[in-house]
Amino acid sequence: MGGESFAADVNVAYFAEAMSLSHDLQYAAELARGAGKIVLEHYGKVERLTKTHAAASAEAVTEADRASQRFIVAGLRKRFPDDGVVGEESETGESITFECKSPRGRNWVIDPIDGTNNFIAGLGIFGVCIALLDDGVPALGVVYDVARDVMYTAARGEGAWCGSRRMNVLTTPLSESSMIMFTSNLLTRGRCPNWAHQFLGQDQWKLRILGSAALEATYVAAGVAHGAITVNGKLWDVAASAALVLEAGGVMTDFAGRSIFPFDLADYAGAKVPFLAAGPAAHKPLLDLIRAHP
Repeated sequence: MGGESFAADVNVAYFAEAMSLSHDLQYAAELARGAGKIVLEHYGKVERLTKTHAAASAEAVTEADRASQRFIVAGLRKRFPDDGVVGEESETGESITFECKSPRGRNWVIDPIDGTNNFIAGLGIFGVCIALLDDGVPALGVVYDVARDVMYTAARGEGAWCGSRRMNVLTTPLSESSMIMFTSNLLTRGRCPNWAHQFLGQDQWKLRILGSAALEATYVAAGVAHGAITVNGKLWDVAASAALVLEAGGVMTDFAGRSIFPFDLADYAGAKVPFLAAGPAAHKPLLDLIRAHP
């Protein structure tokens, strides 16, 4: 009887968490869509500004980025006043937003426009990203492809979704038809790594550079690409798409093969978070190539 009671309690707790995450995910998706409307109001009308905080070197930013983040943060503060918030932007451009009372608790991670340079140039490949980290692990993630009006969502244990369609990563090995999403900034410590030359010098796989790390990884979750590689991304570039990739059955690690999550949020100030996202059969050969050609 004791074992049955314990199992019942576990099932009830799991169901309650799933319901809570489902409601939280729906709210996050609504915020992302609302932020997307704000972003589109600025599309084609923005001035390229720069931010110069410690973790960035004159990165692009616009008033649309800041307006989008203000909207999202206000919504999160209203619904989840006790949760922490990490955001790419700040009003001054001299720092990120980092308001985490408990780095190991519930903390929302926001990228108000992923693909800002695309947005400024008028190239319609950019997204709004919202993730919830719980004890450093993605509990849910939303990536909203603003220009195409496509919503990608995932919650822990609930799968990854494109609208009402469930997503699964590709489980097949790499082949001549494989598509690999590639980072738009390859430099590390002022040089292009040798593995990047290996990728660029081959004609076996189809390389694509979109300029939005989150959307590139999302296409792995959607089963479009076998892998996505980002060199100079930050936590807000990876958190939401990680929820999608992991729930879709994929693998996401750093370039040494270590899991990125749980992520230590303590004192995070915008350090780079390089990542390789891939299907289970594609991850090892891609990682082996990266490690063999530093």
